Amino acid sequence: MSQGWRTFRVQGDELLKRVKEIIREGNARRVVVKQGTRTVVEFPVTVGVVGAVAAPALAAVGAVAALLSECTIEVEQGPKAGPKASARGSAGKARAKSTKA
Repeated sequence: MSQGWRTFRVQGDELLKRVKEIIREGNARRVVVKQGTRTVVEFPVTVGVVGAVAAPALAAVGAVAALLSECTIEVEQGPKAGPKASARGSAGKARAKSTKA
């Protein structure tokens, strides 16, 4: 999958459900929730630790959803994570690069 941005318009009551779907897809790098031109919530999605890292962000999205009538979700996409991708694997690559320098 190519990298880039996707944009979704949702009603406030659909916001949390849609953000959870985006995270489950596994290829989001950053999620930005906007009302008009104003950024309301922005958070990175980290592969491998989504559950622990996303919980506070999802709680914030849920609270914001109650206040918004209509908003836009912008999703920065990265390559879809394969089944072998892990946080440990990417750390190993970073370590290998730093020893070569």
